[in-house]
Amino acid sequence: SVLDTNVVDVEKRRNPSKHYVYIINVTWSDLTSQIIYRRYSKFFDLQMQLLDKFPIEGGQKDPKQRIIPFLPGKILFRRSHVRDVAVKRLKPIDEYCRALVRLPPHISQCDEVFRFFEARPEDLNPPKE
Repeated sequence: SVLDTNVVDVEKRRNPSKHYVYIINVTWSDLTSQIIYRRYSKFFDLQMQLLDKFPIEGGQKDPKQRIIPFLPGKILFRRSHVRDVAVKRLKPIDEYCRALVRLPPHISQCDEVFRFFEARPEDLNPPKE
């Protein structure tokens, strides 16, 4: 399971189109660590899956019961501010990841969370600018 996460920076990517990825250092319960790269849309997808799978913990019945952290919102922006937006989201995304891995095990160790933080081939060999 994931022991800890640390979102260290953002990085511009050019394929398939220009976007930013968050650089995340993931520490696993066996104390190995791995750098992964995730774009905001992947966080958004994960959040939707979690809220769907855990409606009570997502506060859908009673907002006071919500324990799933809030994801910083989608922002519609002009191109010139793309890096600004990515940088502004860095701390909230970092806090989101940390809160997620500290949730009770039935959420923090579910398949969706595990798969999100698991290294993918493109994480092991990230594209160069």
